[in-house]
Amino acid sequence: MTERKSPLAPFKHETFRTIWFASLSSNFGSLIQSVGAAWMMTTISSSVDMVALVQASTALPIMLFSLVSGALADNFNRRRVMLTAQCFMLAVSVLLSVSAYLGQITPWLLLTFTFLLGCGTALNNPSWQASVGDMVSRDDLPGAVALNSMGFNMTRSVGPAIGGAIVAVAGAAAAFAVNTLSYLPLIFALFRWQPRYDANPLPRETLGRAISAGFRYVAMSPNIVKVIFRGFVFGLSASAILALLPLVARDLIKGGPLAYGALLGAFGIGAIGGALLSTRLRESLSSESIVKLAFLGFAVSAAITALSTSAILTSAALLLAGACWVLALSLFNVTVQLSTPRWVVGRALSLYQTTTFGGMAGGSWLWGAAAAENGAEWALLASSVVMILGGLVGLRYALPEFRSLNLDPLNQFSEPLLALDLKPRSGPIVIMIDYVIKEEDVPEFLQMMAARRRIRIRDGAGHWALMRDLENPMVWTESYHTPTWVEYVRHNQRRTKADAAVGIRIRALHQGPDEPRVHRMIERQTTLPHDIAAHKTPIDMS
Repeated sequence: MTERKSPLAPFKHETFRTIWFASLSSNFGSLIQSVGAAWMMTTISSSVDMVALVQASTALPIMLFSLVSGALADNFNRRRVMLTAQCFMLAVSVLLSVSAYLGQITPWLLLTFTFLLGCGTALNNPSWQASVGDMVSRDDLPGAVALNSMGFNMTRSVGPAIGGAIVAVAGAAAAFAVNTLSYLPLIFALFRWQPRYDANPLPRETLGRAISAGFRYVAMSPNIVKVIFRGFVFGLSASAILALLPLVARDLIKGGPLAYGALLGAFGIGAIGGALLSTRLRESLSSESIVKLAFLGFAVSAAITALSTSAILTSAALLLAGACWVLALSLFNVTVQLSTPRWVVGRALSLYQTTTFGGMAGGSWLWGAAAAENGAEWALLASSVVMILGGLVGLRYALPEFRSLNLDPLNQFSEPLLALDLKPRSGPIVIMIDYVIKEEDVPEFLQMMAARRRIRIRDGAGHWALMRDLENPMVWTESYHTPTWVEYVRHNQRRTKADAAVGIRIRALHQGPDEPRVHRMIERQTTLPHDIAAHKTPIDMS
């Protein structure tokens, strides 16, 4: 019988443990800042839309800039990217605190500051999430992701209540000042961390090419596409509760900033419970079953929140919502990480984050507009219906199960000796591989080549084709292009140990006396010399 892994096992990794505790301080300050910003907006603006836009202004930058941040995370030192993001947010928080203290905050200026803080979060998150895999072993990765969620929600369980008390006693400026100080421990921890990254002899990808490679990898990975789609639907529907919670506190249960903080605290406590339960639930339920339960639980919570005028009943509903929030989002995150090799994990996570937070930003605006027209109660009930429909989406787009794929680099490719003196930017490069396949093996060969096509395109190849010799039908030729020689080398270095199974089976089907023949060629366009073209001299084609 397999020994059950402790949910605290990732803490045995010192770097993860140190940064996790430092993140508690940063998360604590961020939640206090969120309470201050949300409640300040209710006091300086009478518009329901503006209140909902506080949540949207934080989520929107993550939707807009996470893909760029993911490319930076995969091509630059992740520690330095995180340090840059944290220092930027520290500077923005200082300006926000000073502006609030001087009484210069307007609704749009407040949204600008929260937008800038969201930009810092967008820059930080892909590097931070991708770095978890650099700090812990693959076996401990699911537990580490759950602990990150638990850490955030530990602060969420008490931070908003304390934030509400700070706002009630000392005003929003004090809440913003506390957030400013909270960045310092994490910045110090990141300065001390000295990760060892594998040296890459190839030149760094350009930003545009890196983003394109991330899109291509995800597009050719059906399981990741399913996770990203479900994350978007969850973010779109579940954002209603957090976006409208200030209105729930003010209008439905007739409370103030302390009540708002307490409601957020209940959500956080529920999230801690969800994080602690996640390991056991994954052992007894499928991933899709957990996600369906999360959608259904959130729908029930939204309906109760809409109909309740009791702070106790609403808090109980938010306990359920918090648990469902962590169960769904941590499961999405872990599935993406376990389905993605290290060279592209930042971009895959950023695409997941972009769509999920895009759903949250769009949902915050949608449910805010619905509340402005028909009231928060109606908007929450409508979101409850959408959540139920989101759960039913799983009947067609079920979440994949965790699979123990070995996504470490295969490291079997070495650059061949070439007769031509190619430069790294020389190209386009055309690769043709000849196979000899018996007629009875053709169906299996075609099946394997379909998998090979997906792997090739996913890892950067273009113009993939499979051809059969008309004069010798046993000969099949696979061809593909890469734009330059360095991209051909990069393409081969991206192959993982999990991909090797397809290549091994294809070679086993090959019937030739030697290995499949590989032709590496550089494409050249034929043009008429200038003097011939100028005089239109006929060319002898005999």
